Amino acid sequence: MIRVVVADDHPIVRSGIVALLQDADDIDVVGQASDGRAAVSVVLAERPDVVLMDLRMPELDGDAATAEILAAEPGVRVLILTTYESDDQILAAIEAGATGYLLKAAPESEILAGVRATARGETALAPSAAAALVRRATGSSAVSAGPSLTPRELEVLRLVAQGNSNPAIGRALFLSETTVKTHLGHVFEKLGVNDRTRAVTRAMELRLLP
Repeated sequence: MIRVVVADDHPIVRSGIVALLQDADDIDVVGQASDGRAAVSVVLAERPDVVLMDLRMPELDGDAATAEILAAEPGVRVLILTTYESDDQILAAIEAGATGYLLKAAPESEILAGVRATARGETALAPSAAAALVRRATGSSAVSAGPSLTPRELEVLRLVAQGNSNPAIGRALFLSETTVKTHLGHVFEKLGVNDRTRAVTRAMELRLLP
């Protein structure tokens, strides 16, 4: 039996993943966690074969939780299962020690195969993750594969880069503060970042901003 811990901060998503795994005859879900810090605690207590780890979670992101887990339990294997696929996030997870990187949109059969491959010590990679590693290995710039921001998202980000607050951006663009926050949320997701400063620097790295 492959002993698995599932770490995901969305209860419905986590329960769906657990149900999928529990239907498999060769997989036993021995623990669950709703944030990165809890994931570390559960893994250290249960010592599973595989951890299915989301990337963006409260308390501790998936790549940081992966690094802590593997520092304490090198024999545990981590398979990232997420909706995010920016080069930065993929490479950070792999560099933290993750054995594989799959997307939640993958077919159920692919996720199950990924768990089994990870348990055997094999690498399970979504095509986007494999491409990111190839780009890193060949020294290719990620700029050509960078995300595409809408004109409005770029306008918001330019004003952020100029030091404007959300209310000021809203006044400048005749948008509500809630709409500004929504645009920024989309920008963060597309760029694979968690804060305004990193969003601006990442956009500059990708030449989306001057």
